[in-house]
Formats: sequence, structure tokens, C-alpha cells
Amino acid sequence: MKSAHSSTQTRSSTIMTFHPTMEEFSDFNNYIAYMESQGAHRAGLAKVIPPKEWRARQSYDDVSDILIATPLQQVVSGKAGMFTQYHKKKKAMTVREYHLLADSEKYRTPLHLNFEDLERKYWKNRLYDSPIYGADISGSKIPYLHPYLIQVGNSVFPNVTRDGKPG
Repeated sequence: MKSAHSSTQTRSSTIMTFHPTMEEFSDFNNYIAYMESQGAHRAGLAKVIPPKEWRARQSYDDVSDILIATPLQQVVSGKAGMFTQYHKKKKAMTVREYHLLADSEKYRTPLHLNFEDLERKYWKNRLYDSPIYGADISGSKIPYLHPYLIQVGNSVFPNVTRDGKPG
């Protein structure tokens, strides 16, 4: 892989930051395998900075009906420094239903002064409120990535127009 990565040390592990090329980013599943080969999975998360030429999709209107087959509720219990965490499977729901759940009074982001305040509130309430994750869904919220972004102008075809004719 040609991309660069760096690390940020936390109390218990290293959170790695990756900078994939557009070619690497276009096959994200393969890139995740590369990230794991570098040890990114040990921290439980990693930061991925998209390439400069990547653009987010314009709309998410067409993802509402994607099915989240097994939403997971992360439950933590314990006391006196001894805690157990497990995942409780919830019934299937669509992204639309998940969005409504996330915006509900119980799950919406609490009022906060800054990110430090938000993080403090998250950990303070972690034993009382169990978050629900929409993991392992089929489909993508990211649009199809074309291997040759002719319209960007940084490809091997800088003078070809959208309709394929020389410009």
C-alpha cells in the first residue's frame, strides 16, 4: 500500500490515522484488511482521512430502506471496577427506523458545552443507557467510486470530457 498512516497514543492503545490514495479508497474492504494488517483493529477504531479528490454523496435519500438485520445493543454491567460488556441482538430495522430511534429523547445527543463535556456525559451515563449500533449492514452510504475520475482532471485522461470526447 502506498498510503501513509500515523498513530495517536491513548491510555490503553494506539489509534492509527490512515491516508489512503484514491485507488486504495475505491476498494475500501481491501483497505480495511490492510489497516488491520498494520494493527489498527487493536484500538477498536481508526481514523481514515479520505483522499483530496473524494467527494461525499450529495444526498442520503436513497438509503432509508436499507435493512439493518441485527442491530446490537451494547450492555455494560458491574461495580467496584469489575465490569462485563455484551451485545444484545435487537430486531431488524431499516435505516429510517434507526434514524428515528437515534433522534428519540432517550438516544439523541444530550445538550453539551463542548466535545469534552459530551464525552464526560457519555461515560457518566454509560452504565445506565446502552447504545444501539447498526453494524454489519449490506449496501453502502458511500456512492460508487469510479476508478478513473475523468471529471476531476487528475487522471491519465485530463483532456477528455464527460461524454468521452477530447476537450
